[in-house]
Amino acid sequence: MPITRDNLLHAAKSLCNDFASKKDPDTLMTHFSVTHQCVAYEHGLPILAPFLGRHFVGHDGVRDYFKSIASVLIFERMEFSEYIVDVEVQKVSVKGRARFTWLSTEQSWDEIFTYVLDFDDDCKVTDYQVWADTGAAYLASKGQLGTS
Repeated sequence: MPITRDNLLHAAKSLCNDFASKKDPDTLMTHFSVTHQCVAYEHGLPILAPFLGRHFVGHDGVRDYFKSIASVLIFERMEFSEYIVDVEVQKVSVKGRARFTWLSTEQSWDEIFTYVLDFDDDCKVTDYQVWADTGAAYLASKGQLGTS
């Protein structure tokens, strides 16, 4: 079955909706490829947060990425918009926004972030990349965010 824009858009929205709904890591993993090695990567310096700047490889690695985030952050009011679908390269980019709170300091910030999702021929995610406000996360982790 050929990949279509609608297939990719549906697959991306399903993953994003499950993440925003705070589904457990095992549920999130149903959106990832079983025929290709999948990778999660959140851009940033590893010294800033435990989930930044590391390649979380394979199903166990991607599951660990989601667990790592959940161990230090909570979020509310997460929503996604502006999906951009490229059928030729089987990628979807999407803008997200949410209010995050660093658990140990209880400092919060509003953030806009971007995902780029690569898909296999079954419309399952192979590469999950995130660009976010790593500075705010770092400051919140140290209790040094200006306002909460």
